[in-house]
Amino acid sequence: MEKSARYYEKLHDDVVRCTLCPAFCTLTDGKVGICGARTNKGGELFTDNYGELVTVAVDPIEKKPLYHFYPGREILSTGANGCNFACVNCQNWTISQQKVRTMFFTPDRLADAARQHKSIGVAFTYTEPMIWFEYLMDTAPLLREAGLKTVLVTNGYINPDPLHELVGYVDAMNIDLKGIRPEFYLKVCKGKLEPVLETIRTVFEAGVHLELTNLVIPGKNDSGEDISGLVEFVASVSPDIPLHFSAFHPDYELDAPPTPIATLLRAREIAQSRIKYVYIGNAGVEGGSDTFCPRCGQLLISRSGYSIETKGLSGSFCSQCNFDPGIIQ
Repeated sequence: MEKSARYYEKLHDDVVRCTLCPAFCTLTDGKVGICGARTNKGGELFTDNYGELVTVAVDPIEKKPLYHFYPGREILSTGANGCNFACVNCQNWTISQQKVRTMFFTPDRLADAARQHKSIGVAFTYTEPMIWFEYLMDTAPLLREAGLKTVLVTNGYINPDPLHELVGYVDAMNIDLKGIRPEFYLKVCKGKLEPVLETIRTVFEAGVHLELTNLVIPGKNDSGEDISGLVEFVASVSPDIPLHFSAFHPDYELDAPPTPIATLLRAREIAQSRIKYVYIGNAGVEGGSDTFCPRCGQLLISRSGYSIETKGLSGSFCSQCNFDPGIIQ
């Protein structure tokens, strides 16, 4: 469905500049932004993805991945065509870099679907939810009114004004921190690093539940310097932010080898010196997804795939030392 877009400015001769994300696409009449979803039509900016869903599924919340947000629960998950990055390693490139058939859900219908499936809410995921801004802003308040949660799985590439408007309606985010070097973002993601770092700071300061994921790509962002720099940044925001290191597998345009288990274990070891909750995903590492109490070391939550067992929690606290690990239930 086509809808008038927000966050843009008119320049001259029917030229507009989109100000939703740091790409700042300047578009002449008929041109489409890098996201593939916002088009200049006669000097006005429109989005053509409003309510257009590429899929709807019920996923474990751990799949997002979110490990400290309603563990063991399920969440209705959906996404749109398009992305404001063009990552050469994208593992969802068939829907982020191409147009596929969609189905239309009004905000009311999506909220109703979440209720019917006894979901904790809706996760906007699979591609980049920030390019769905107008739909998010219409849907998230309805979810909140219904006692449901809004979750974003995002690259964090959004400008400050729309982000500040959005965070008041979001309950949790997993942000992909793809690397810590600006040149990595430019070459691999076709974007800029600093806006993502600023989004992470803003989301944390706003009190939104936040977890971060780093896809470890051999030869691209896996050096000790890369990992240490990323860990130092995360710790500077808060050592309480859960950090997920995820294994890379070749896809789309990047023909790098799969991430060795040894690299993931080294990344976890580096991170554990500064960050309380560090996980390894997409690799089948024994214990890599388990949550331990950072004070006494007790196993709090055991995870095997998407099956979880709460072993060491009394309510939301460690049953052994009464430490609060910040797990929302």
